[in-house]
Amino acid sequence: MNRLILAAALIAGIGFQLVKDLPPAPMIVAWKGAGVALLAIWAGSQARDRDGWLIAAALAFGALGDVLLETSGTVPGALAFLVGHVVAITLYLRCRRGSIRKSIGTATGIGLIVAIMGYLLTRDLGVAVYAFGLGAMAGGALASRFVLPLVGPGVVLFIGSDLLIFAKGSALAGSALPGLMIWPTYFAAQALIAIGVVRGLHGHARRPISAR
Repeated sequence: MNRLILAAALIAGIGFQLVKDLPPAPMIVAWKGAGVALLAIWAGSQARDRDGWLIAAALAFGALGDVLLETSGTVPGALAFLVGHVVAITLYLRCRRGSIRKSIGTATGIGLIVAIMGYLLTRDLGVAVYAFGLGAMAGGALASRFVLPLVGPGVVLFIGSDLLIFAKGSALAGSALPGLMIWPTYFAAQALIAIGVVRGLHGHARRPISAR
C-alpha cells in the first residue's frame, strides 16, 4: 500500500505539469495539491516517532500552500509554506550531524543569503522574510544527517524553484523559463526531500543530541 501511495503521488505531481496552465477550476486546484498531499500521507503512513510525523507535517503544509496560492492568494500560500519550513527546520535540528551551534549557524547563514537574493529580485521585504525561512530550512537540511543523497539536492531545487518565482516579475520577466521549470523543480524537490528523510529515518537510529 505504501508503494501505491508513493506511486500515486509521483504520478499526480508529474502529471500536473500537463494541466498547470489551465484555468484554476476545482479539479485543477485539487490536482495541484494532490502530489505533495499524497507524499505527506505516504510519509505519515510510515511514521514511527515524532520525527516521522514532523516530515509528514512539513509536507502537508506544502500541499496546503499549493492550494492556497490558487484559492486565497500569494500571502496565505506563502505563510503555509513558511510554517512548513519551520516544521522542517525543527526536524533537521533534531537530526543534525554536528553541534546545535554549528547547525543553527549553517541554517542562519544560508537563510540570510537566500533572503538577500529574494529581496534583490523583488525589492519586497515580505519576500525576504519568506526567503529567509526557505534558506534556513535548506541550511538545516544540509547540516542534518539526511543531506545525502536525496535531501541535499532536494532543498537546492526548492530554492531554485522559488528563485524562479521571484525572478518571474523582474530578471526573467517575459521569459518562458519560469513557466517551464517552476513546477518540475518544486515537485522534484518535495519528492526528493520526502523520500530522503523517510529512508533516513528508517535506516538510522537518531543520534544523541549534542549539548554544544
